[in-house]
Amino acid sequence: MTDRFAYPVDLMDDMDGRVVATFPDLQGSSTDGADRAEALAEAADCLEECLAGCIVDRRDIPPPSPAKGRPVVGPGALISAKAALYLSMREAKLTNVALAKRIGCHEGEVRRLL
Repeated sequence: MTDRFAYPVDLMDDMDGRVVATFPDLQGSSTDGADRAEALAEAADCLEECLAGCIVDRRDIPPPSPAKGRPVVGPGALISAKAALYLSMREAKLTNVALAKRIGCHEGEVRRLL
């Protein structure tokens, strides 16, 4: 797990006895599980979906805040790589077409990378 996309998770019990996991840095991102372990596993999937949604919708990916004793969840290598490429492209103000031209491929290949 890379620290760049490792986000702290708040865990709390709901009225049904399930454990709710929320990402304070990622508005509207929450999931739950039967217990703490399942909630954290579901949180990893939720984080990947949230990061993918930011990329598809061309939204900012907020940086993670300090954990301050909270559990931390990170995405898998594939979505980490996609998010890193996406952020690098945004920072360089490169469109898919511009990146494709730079690396000598078709724009559709860049779209598939993301």
